Amino acid sequence: MDTYLDTNVIAQNIYAFPPTMPLDNAAKIYPAARGRRSPSMFRLSMELTEIVDRNVLELALKNTLKRMPSFSQHLRRGFFWYHLEHRQEIPPISDEICNPCVYLNVKDNKGFQFRVSCYWKRIAVDFFHVLTDGTGGMSFLKTLVAEYISLKHEVKIPRGNGILDCEEAPQNTEYEDSFLKYAKPMRVSRLEEPAYHIKGTREEYGVIHITTGIMPLSEIQAKAKEYGATVNEFLTASLLLAIRSIQQRDKNPFRRKQPVKVCIPINLRRHFPSHTLRNFTSYANLGIAPKLGDYTLEETIALIRHGMALEASKKMLTAKFSTNVASERNLLIKLTPLFLKDPLLKLYYLMIGDRYNSATLSNLGLINLPDEMAKYIERISFMLGACLNPVACACVSFGDKLCFNITRTIEEPLLEREFFTMLASMGIHVTLESNRR
Repeated sequence: MDTYLDTNVIAQNIYAFPPTMPLDNAAKIYPAARGRRSPSMFRLSMELTEIVDRNVLELALKNTLKRMPSFSQHLRRGFFWYHLEHRQEIPPISDEICNPCVYLNVKDNKGFQFRVSCYWKRIAVDFFHVLTDGTGGMSFLKTLVAEYISLKHEVKIPRGNGILDCEEAPQNTEYEDSFLKYAKPMRVSRLEEPAYHIKGTREEYGVIHITTGIMPLSEIQAKAKEYGATVNEFLTASLLLAIRSIQQRDKNPFRRKQPVKVCIPINLRRHFPSHTLRNFTSYANLGIAPKLGDYTLEETIALIRHGMALEASKKMLTAKFSTNVASERNLLIKLTPLFLKDPLLKLYYLMIGDRYNSATLSNLGLINLPDEMAKYIERISFMLGACLNPVACACVSFGDKLCFNITRTIEEPLLEREFFTMLASMGIHVTLESNRR
């Protein structure tokens, strides 16, 4: 099911965009945590049926940023916290690079926290997570490409379902911090058992391997149905067992018994009435305990299903992000100068960031586009940048194509080999692409 932002918000919510804006609760850690090894970037892209006209794309970007000013921001240091400063300029459109989602050189990008690039038939946007999450980013990409197609072909594309009308004014609910709005006085422990991590030969800074598996969505759906699972449950369980297969070959007996867990982002807009284009996502670390024995695919799917029923309940989600909001509101933390906060937040991220999961799997689901726009689109892709874990996974579907991206910062293609071989052995047709020769 498509994740989207409803744009039918009452007119009273429209007012001038603020010149400066505090970071949302989830974004506060990213400036301190960002580094060459963990740039906190993700990419969304669309392959068109024709070569992209850069001049038309520049005009479409200008119109899109006028409608979505929460993306037209520079990151600034304050005394206590970072904040975002609105700018009227337009970022440059870059040529495609071999390593997407690498550390964002804001000087070359005129200070903006996202990068638009085009190559041949592809329009891509790399986002620094300080601006938005996958849902907000997808709304930006949809609007940008819809505006491009409208200008290029002089067609009228229906707006809604995440595609915003560039002739409308921005609305304040689109850039609210929904974490603060829905937080309650409750807390839950952040402590978990550390998870198994795949090990390999680290690549040099800036090198990221991307393997894309393109599969018929209908085949994935049919296979998931055989197991009484959703597409996300099936893919997550398969990924867990692929990591477990790698773990079984580990020579360290302690590491062979560590939990194998996948971090699953949860779109909070499905649980709370929010129209924000900024970050509004939680997560669940779910998996298996190898010390208890081996797991079948059926057992693993059941664990994912029941785990999500608990972790994705409204009460648990509220407790999780309310814990983070309580930390932000702590008087001692609020009054600590930023030059002291930065190293502490960096240390916290290094110690905790990916400690509790073996990999991330972010699934934006099936993207629905109006027919007037869909006929110009071949496929949609979603990928996560490098992180402390050497592997990360993301997928999105459009039409009957599911694009599953695995990014890694180690030389050995361990997870790709296990995961896609497993799916192929089930009769699913997989076409592989890579950014490496």
